[in-house]
Amino acid sequence: MNYETVIGLEVHVELATDSKIFCSCSAKSFGAEPNDHVCPACSGMPGMLPVVNKRVVDFGMKAGMMLNCHINRTTTFDKKSYYYPDLPAAYQTTQWFAPVAVNGLVEIETSEGKKNVRIKQIHMEEDAGKLVHDISEGTTHVDFNRTSVPLIEIVSQPDLSSAEEVEAYLIRLRTLLRYAKVAECEMAHGTMRCDVNLSVRPEGSDVLGVRTEMKNMNSIEAIKRAIAYETERHIDAIENGTEVLVQETRRWDDAKGKSYAMRSKETAGDYRYFPDPNVMPVVIDDEWFNTIQASVPEFPEVKREKYIALGLTEYDAERISESIMLCECFEEASEACGNPKEVVNWITSDVMRILNAKQMTYEMLNLDNKAFGKLISLTVDGKISRANSKKILSAMFDDPTIEPESYAEANDMLIGEQNDDMIIGIVRNVIANDPKSVNDFKSGKEKALMALFGKCMKELKGNCDPQQLRKVLLDCINE
Repeated sequence: MNYETVIGLEVHVELATDSKIFCSCSAKSFGAEPNDHVCPACSGMPGMLPVVNKRVVDFGMKAGMMLNCHINRTTTFDKKSYYYPDLPAAYQTTQWFAPVAVNGLVEIETSEGKKNVRIKQIHMEEDAGKLVHDISEGTTHVDFNRTSVPLIEIVSQPDLSSAEEVEAYLIRLRTLLRYAKVAECEMAHGTMRCDVNLSVRPEGSDVLGVRTEMKNMNSIEAIKRAIAYETERHIDAIENGTEVLVQETRRWDDAKGKSYAMRSKETAGDYRYFPDPNVMPVVIDDEWFNTIQASVPEFPEVKREKYIALGLTEYDAERISESIMLCECFEEASEACGNPKEVVNWITSDVMRILNAKQMTYEMLNLDNKAFGKLISLTVDGKISRANSKKILSAMFDDPTIEPESYAEANDMLIGEQNDDMIIGIVRNVIANDPKSVNDFKSGKEKALMALFGKCMKELKGNCDPQQLRKVLLDCINE
């Protein structure tokens, strides 16, 4: 018998706000000292009242719009009751009855073609803390820095049927949320985590099988391996009776390539949801809604088509549209210099080279894009050599306030009106001091010319038109 896998995902995304969801503590907890970003409110002290961070609601709405959801104009917060050591209040403030967004749709594309994945809901909630296990001491410590960091949970319908589709879906979510600038979505940093709900049924059946959940998966590759293992385990249990499948939560051990039972899977009733009396309903009026709607960016595929219309190749348009930061860099720099093709060449070569060298993601790009465009214009116009432009660009990464022409002038990098006699004098001096390279060039070794050219350019501190220098060099060699 042939079987099909049925998968639904619960994706937890940490929102890119400065402060937590219900207090003013910093939400930037990654890499911080344990329990350094904690106050009486987020540590669950009695008598402390939460205050909703408006920015969290902004981002929740915007995420919903990016995923084609209906936005609830009145959204409420609820208490989800359960005990765990990293949940100091013994309940989580989340949304159950009226989440911020519902009934969305995300289009994905795989080797099988395009497919729509339905979004059941997006709800805002607070994160729990983090348990730190010390194996050597046999102890467990609790770090509450992450407590009350704002999350959205994106709940899909069980529309996914393979690891490939899951991968495409997660990448699409990551791209859209980064485009909206609502989240970092770095699984390695824990800012995007995934619960995989999986069951298996006979091919063609519309009856769902026994569902298991694998919690807090933080790598796409690990998720793919877990899906393969769990699918095989379910089929083996059905066909060979190796075990009795039950609805449960399981832990994936990627090192061992196996999943392990953690606990029976709770139902909604187990959490005893009820409206949080300390958090008033959030009413989204037309002005607020329209403001957020106006901030929603164009989708990547729309930008890609626009860039192709500007004359970019499909390949370059695809690379630029991978990131909203690259898009903004390209668009603003192109507006500043009026040369989109030159801008894309600089981005795909120099900008990406520096990002890689500094181990920065596209989302970390922090250039003054208009100043970048001006640097390109100065280079194209022959006012700054290409070599010096690269140095200036590197400096602009470290200090986005640098104005390229002023910086070039201060560092003697501007190409002025060169005195021909001065250039000829420098070239003849270089030739006289390196007769071997001259002879090598005359005997057909082209690299020798580049060696001479480099020495001349060094003497001129790069402040010379390369074409002019090459002509003078060849003329002097052939005298």
